[in-house]
Amino acid sequence: MNILVSACLLGINTRYDGGSCFNKKIEALLSDHNPIPICPEQLGGLSTPRLPSEIQQGSDMVKNIKGEDVTINFHKGAQEALKIALLNNCKYAILKSKSPSCGYGFIYDGTFTGKLIPGNGVFAQLLIENGIMVYTEDDEFTL
Repeated sequence: MNILVSACLLGINTRYDGGSCFNKKIEALLSDHNPIPICPEQLGGLSTPRLPSEIQQGSDMVKNIKGEDVTINFHKGAQEALKIALLNNCKYAILKSKSPSCGYGFIYDGTFTGKLIPGNGVFAQLLIENGIMVYTEDDEFTL
């Protein structure tokens, strides 16, 4: 089974800080499946490393820590990543929690203070709207 996975969880250096957040639990879970690594922020034209970004609470706008609007990059990347998911017939995605792209259930509130609020990242929401089941590395699940 093809499963969409945030590239950073697989040890690929795609995070905003230029690093990864390799997750052994995800690696073990995927040993019997075909992971499809994805980074919507890179697909949207953002560099690695890049300034941290957050969805602004109460809006669909995404801004980086300098206040620059990067909403277009996040939406473009989400659309491109969705194409990859659909081309690979992915029914499941395991995404990086709290991310403005991949967060599911909770995301940062847009103040860059570490405060979490209920919500989904741009890409996670698009997957949900297209019938793809979304999990994060923090969830308990079986495939």
